[in-house]
Amino acid sequence: MLAALVLSLGIATQSVAGGAAPTGYVTVAPRAILIDAASGAILYQKNADDLAPPASMSKLMTLAVLFKAMKDGQIKPTDEIVMSVNAWRKGGAPSGTSAMFVPVNTKARVDELIRGIAIQSGNDAAMAIAEGMSGSEANFAKLMTDEARRIGLEKSTFANATGLDHPQHLMTARELAVLARHLIAEYPDQYPVFAEREFLYRKHKFFNRNPLLSAGIGVDGLKTGHTRDSGYGLVASAVRDGRRLIAVLSGAETETQRKNDAIKLLEWGFTAISDVKIFDDAEIIGHARVWGGQSMYVPLTGKGDVTIALPKLPTNQRLSAEIVYVAPLKPPVKRGDQVATLRVTSTSSASSEIPLYAAEDVEPAGTVRRGLDSLMLMALRRLAL
Repeated sequence: MLAALVLSLGIATQSVAGGAAPTGYVTVAPRAILIDAASGAILYQKNADDLAPPASMSKLMTLAVLFKAMKDGQIKPTDEIVMSVNAWRKGGAPSGTSAMFVPVNTKARVDELIRGIAIQSGNDAAMAIAEGMSGSEANFAKLMTDEARRIGLEKSTFANATGLDHPQHLMTARELAVLARHLIAEYPDQYPVFAEREFLYRKHKFFNRNPLLSAGIGVDGLKTGHTRDSGYGLVASAVRDGRRLIAVLSGAETETQRKNDAIKLLEWGFTAISDVKIFDDAEIIGHARVWGGQSMYVPLTGKGDVTIALPKLPTNQRLSAEIVYVAPLKPPVKRGDQVATLRVTSTSSASSEIPLYAAEDVEPAGTVRRGLDSLMLMALRRLAL
């Protein structure tokens, strides 16, 4: 079970220096989220937990499954996969959808198919990867859902490798942002493919479909999407002055609206957000109950200064925080073990999750203490029923 300790924090945030201060931004798109990539802090959200068709943005999960298999040594960039009749007909030239145009019954290297997915959004390339890795697209879709759960996506479900409309193929804006953050952090060697402007395959020259790569705002990935059911969507990441932001828009009505909305959201994020220190290095933030330990409580601290990203307005924001950990926490607990999470929410609706670590060792107690704690735990569990 989860245990939570509630804290109250009063922080005076500084106003924007010079000129008119940003007063916030509301996206035109019906679903959106903006997060700080380093901390995972949520800087803006709008219907971010609504499930909706993701279109080709879900190809990020197709690539996540592939990248993990490559990292685990199960498949190599130089391996070749045959473009089956099925993948060619449903996702290639005859389909009338975005395609890499791999000829039927010919082989393409995995690294070529990666570019075909990331740059051209080729449905034939995605289906070829699915069939080559799992035998069928349906089997691969199960892998996608399994991988989603492994990395913490709780609501998304997948029915195909392409993102083509299907009633069981759904994602949320929040989980698309989490997925993008995962790709950036876990596969730094693969991530640069999303920034490549063009890709030459056979006689076909493809240009990256991400319109923000040339917008001059620091965008270096990730993926667009569009179908009739999904509308126009985009997952974008940009870096400026050492800060990386990830923005997701879903359900825009036009390509132009999608592009302008995303640019405005990212620009707002870079100008209206600042880092606020809420705890010093080694400062004790709270305590967690240890059952059966020589000490009843273990002090908790961050790793270095604990900072969160917050909108600069309104000033004097009230922060609410809770320390969350899986109970019962039992010894031995070693100094430096991550045992809890600090969840911080501001009056501006920004939120952050910061890992907390044990500040000292807690060894198992003697028989009497362990017995008393066990009886108390049993009583608490009965009360919870």
